[in-house]
Amino acid sequence: MVPTLKLALVGLLGAAAVQAIPDSVPELDVIATSTLEERASTCTFSGSKGAASAIKSKTSCSTIVLSSVAVPAGTTLDLTGLKKGTTVIFEGETTFGYKEWSGPLVSVSGTDITVKGASGSVLNGDGARWWDGKGTNGGKTKPKFFYAHKMINSKIENISIKNSPVQVFSINGANALTLDGITVNNADGDSKGGHNTDAFDIGSSTGVYITNPIVHNQDDCLAVNSGTDISFTGAQCTGGHGISIGSVGGRSDNAVNKVTIENCTIKNSQNGVRVKTVYGATGSVKGVTYKDITLSGISKYGVVIEQDYKNGSPTGNPTNGVPITGLTLSNVKGTVDSSATNVYILCASGACSGWTWNGVSVKGGKTSSKCKNVPGNAKC
Repeated sequence: MVPTLKLALVGLLGAAAVQAIPDSVPELDVIATSTLEERASTCTFSGSKGAASAIKSKTSCSTIVLSSVAVPAGTTLDLTGLKKGTTVIFEGETTFGYKEWSGPLVSVSGTDITVKGASGSVLNGDGARWWDGKGTNGGKTKPKFFYAHKMINSKIENISIKNSPVQVFSINGANALTLDGITVNNADGDSKGGHNTDAFDIGSSTGVYITNPIVHNQDDCLAVNSGTDISFTGAQCTGGHGISIGSVGGRSDNAVNKVTIENCTIKNSQNGVRVKTVYGATGSVKGVTYKDITLSGISKYGVVIEQDYKNGSPTGNPTNGVPITGLTLSNVKGTVDSSATNVYILCASGACSGWTWNGVSVKGGKTSSKCKNVPGNAKC
């Protein structure tokens, strides 16, 4: 019997009454039927049964240690609905069984939650089992990796993700969420068919602060589809599609406001700075700042801002339903390939305004002759 509960019963019933209670009563059963809210301080789960045990016991532990857990095929490591103040620690290598399904492989939600990786730990998606060059556009059904949905006043730190099947972090419905020191290493996907491996997709969130990520992938390093008060700083982005706003439009939430992207490097990527809105849709992009961005080895566009996206591709015909206002580019510098375009701006009439354009110097590629409705002092 739990000692503190036994003492309480002594006070209420007397020593003789307590002596009549058999000591064989299971402690967990007694806790479950009492009004005590105490949880075990640390619970460690490992191996092939670790995921199921952690899911079952997730609200009974203040600290959850996942040590070399092997998550079965088709199973989400479901850590949603954690009690306030819970800490989750990944140790060793977390692995996932193979199945064609949409995932996610991991999902976490709660208030005042801390998720962190111990030194040397890695969450290994072994994405090559799914990769077929098609991502989410066909072929095998592939699981998304990590849902950080409805995480409130929480943080995710020092997590290392390797070879995600498709998109890595889906951040949605979050409020005051910090992600620090995240590594996404999908370098193997460059030659083995990785596709749509976005590192951070953000939607319908307020206060998301991503600092010092290191990303090698085959799609957006960051994609902000909707949300307010978002920062992305100190990023090293390699091999993907750039640091993007959008595409914005065509969802239930189509407003992006107050986003700061600062002190980032983008190399060997298709694009550098990218803002894209959806053809024929409605919404808004306000107060986005790109500052101190360094580009190198860009193969398509150094800076690309366009209001003509439809079904994942540009149409060449911009529409004004998602205006881009208060956009700032400051000290965006670097080089693109000779076959690439330095800067491309395609705005609908009156749909881009209030821009600030300082110290933008992208060289090495072609000057676009197709820019339209370039606002203020911005230049193609």
